[in-house]
Amino acid sequence: MTTVQIQLPDELAQDAQAAGLLAPEVMAAMLREQSRKQAGEDLHAMRERMPQEELTPEVERMIVDEVREVRAEKRKRNAT
Repeated sequence: MTTVQIQLPDELAQDAQAAGLLAPEVMAAMLREQSRKQAGEDLHAMRERMPQEELTPEVERMIVDEVREVRAEKRKRNAT
C-alpha cells in the first residue's frame, strides 16, 4: 500500500472531507475511474492520429476488445 500526500486549498479540502471524498476507498475508486477514462481518451486520440488506411480490421477489433475488457472490469467492480 502506498501513502500519497497532496496539498489542496483549505476550502476544497474541507468540502471534500465533509462529502466523504477523502476516504481511502473513495479516493481509490475515483482514481481508478479517472485512469480508465484517461486510457479511453488516449486510445481515441491514438486512433484519430492513425492514417485511415492503417486502421485495419484487426486493429479495430483490438480496440473493440480492449474497450469490452475495460467495461467488463467496471461491471465486475460495481457488482461487488
